[in-house]
Amino acid sequence: MSARSDGGAVVRVERRRRWSDEEKLAILKETTQPGAIVALVARRYGIGTGQLYTWRKQLLRGAMAGFVPVEVMSAEPTQEAAVTGRR
Repeated sequence: MSARSDGGAVVRVERRRRWSDEEKLAILKETTQPGAIVALVARRYGIGTGQLYTWRKQLLRGAMAGFVPVEVMSAEPTQEAAVTGRR
């Protein structure tokens, strides 16, 4: 509802924002903190929860650059890896 006396509604024009991969990752990291509430994180940045879940899905699929999980291992296989044939 609007407080305008002519009965018209107040309309806001919102711009489309562009988020860098680093910004998206930082926001997503906030949602994984213990006790974090996704809706509150989304509200803090002025985005919808659906957008956060879309970013999370893209992250899990590795669709965005920089979001591919990497595990650093030593060059020498461990004894267990040599026995099972897996690295």
